[in-house]
Amino acid sequence: MNKPALLLLLVYICCAHADKQNPTTANYTGRHKEALAYCREKGFCTVYYLLADLSIHSGRDRFFVYDFQKRKITDKGLVTHGSCDVFEDNPGKYENAKFDNRDGSHCSSGGKYKIGKRDYSSWGIKIKYWLEGLEPSNSNAKQRVVVLHSWEAVANEEIYPQYSPLSWGCPAVSDEFMKMLDTKLQATDKPVLLWVIK
Repeated sequence: MNKPALLLLLVYICCAHADKQNPTTANYTGRHKEALAYCREKGFCTVYYLLADLSIHSGRDRFFVYDFQKRKITDKGLVTHGSCDVFEDNPGKYENAKFDNRDGSHCSSGGKYKIGKRDYSSWGIKIKYWLEGLEPSNSNAKQRVVVLHSWEAVANEEIYPQYSPLSWGCPAVSDEFMKMLDTKLQATDKPVLLWVIK
């Protein structure tokens, strides 16, 4: 292989890897368009939605607030994924999020969620939001008590190469990030979409 071709290949590999490790450069354009169309169809909030990309290292920001009107990510933070170690061994549980919808699995569940009722939590800032799974991949969210909440153990800034702690399937964020989300969610008069992807 000649030098220019090799250089182009290396640049491509580096950039592709960087996109998954750096959410500010990752291309979610297709996701954003699909999310907006879904929100319009279902009568959800069309100002913003929440996207959690669990394919990104848990020590990096991977929970995003995307503003449909500004067409950009306006806030981002760390988020946990499930340990997924109940029904099978999961030696790579810190490195890789695994999805499972079974009750008691302690796994994350992918797909679209409706952010529901604000309620008391025994974790973090003592506030949680119930999540209603909208797809077969996350239909047991309420039964599993998979909720959006904060947790003191989750850092407010990136900690890569260290990992965020593991949850029992809940997307848990830092206390400071949750305060921001709580303010936004309380001020929104329509249901908000949370989309968990991998």
